[in-house]
Amino acid sequence: MRVLLVGSGGREHAMAAAIARSPRLEALFIAPGNPGTAALGTNRAVKADDVAGLIALAQQERIDLVVPGPEAPLVAGLADACKAAGIACAGPTQAAAALEGSKTFTKEVCDAANIPTARWERFDAAAPALDYVRRHGAPVVVKADGLAAGKGVVVAQSVAEAEQAITDMMTDGTLGQAGHSVVIEDCLVGDEVSLFAFCAGETAVLIGAAQDHKRIGDGDTGPNTGGMGAVSPPTGFGRAEQEAALDVLVRPMLREMARRGTPFTGIIFAGLMLTGDGPQLIEYNVRFGDPEAEALLIRLESDLLAALAAVAKGDLAGTDIRFSGQSSISVIMAAKGYPGRPVTGGVIRNLAAAQALPGVHVFQAGTKGNDAGEIVAAGGRVLAVCATGDTLAQACTRAYEAVGLIDWPDGIYRHDIGQRALAAQEKIGEQ
Repeated sequence: MRVLLVGSGGREHAMAAAIARSPRLEALFIAPGNPGTAALGTNRAVKADDVAGLIALAQQERIDLVVPGPEAPLVAGLADACKAAGIACAGPTQAAAALEGSKTFTKEVCDAANIPTARWERFDAAAPALDYVRRHGAPVVVKADGLAAGKGVVVAQSVAEAEQAITDMMTDGTLGQAGHSVVIEDCLVGDEVSLFAFCAGETAVLIGAAQDHKRIGDGDTGPNTGGMGAVSPPTGFGRAEQEAALDVLVRPMLREMARRGTPFTGIIFAGLMLTGDGPQLIEYNVRFGDPEAEALLIRLESDLLAALAAVAKGDLAGTDIRFSGQSSISVIMAAKGYPGRPVTGGVIRNLAAAQALPGVHVFQAGTKGNDAGEIVAAGGRVLAVCATGDTLAQACTRAYEAVGLIDWPDGIYRHDIGQRALAAQEKIGEQ
């Protein structure tokens, strides 16, 4: 198969590495890609949200399968354009991608399908939203209705914090069009996990799960980010619990989407809160998570390309998903200033030495090459330093050893990725 992978982040680097292992692969193109993906295929300078440019590239290179990485091209209609051009695409239509493109749409689907989720209200103006939080009290969750690159959710512990989030999004326009409307939810309490499945119509096949660390600072402090690291599998949320969650939170959604005439085909990422009343839905995303994909895919032993081809065909019968029994971790190295204004341009050295460590994989995200052939920082989240181990403790040790080898003065990272999961393991052991 000739494959076009869309995107340029750490998720796409990890997906490219998994696709490149497939015996079915003839040629891999990545648009636009990054210096890391260039070692696995051919990068092409077409932006991920340039749907017309991607279709032209796919036709030029006789592509058999388009694999979308990020959400923006799907919400912009990439799968629809592929269908019109007669090209297979392993992603949902624009109408189905509204599960990620609109928080309101997701909540309406949940209500119609009796999917457990937090009580919610939508607001199209700041004044009634502010009035609501003043009457409701805190904690509450304020969400931009549209796409905000992982930065559109504020878990407000005080009314003042909720008021600030509403003002930022709706009055000051810090998130652009995405924040013109907001959804305000009750705050769920519990452990948050990310659940992934391949979907085709009303059929869902479990991929696996990971646990993200959203806040910028150690101890889950500071603002939310696109994700600062992940562990896989989550402690206390094994395959049986994952399958049970699919029955409650994903398969009913698929039936409702089919009933509406907008069936979902692609990868679903269900963000869950494991509450005392069972798992409840936080959000749906219509693609692999980042940094969850990096941690998840380094444990994958089956053929990712074969599974993606089955998704695009709409027939998941016999789809083979196998993971190693190891644990894994991803640690994001971001640029100083992230998630605000990151410092860019700094040279990153010793990537090869870090990657040479046992069980370590270094995926590039916000990077580019300079005229001297060096790798430099070009974004907020810049590297995903990942490792596998026979135990989570071993994976953590390996990943942080690799982080310590990387020479990048502008890099910041959390020092406690995986510690909450390790503490949970100790607690389970004591019981």
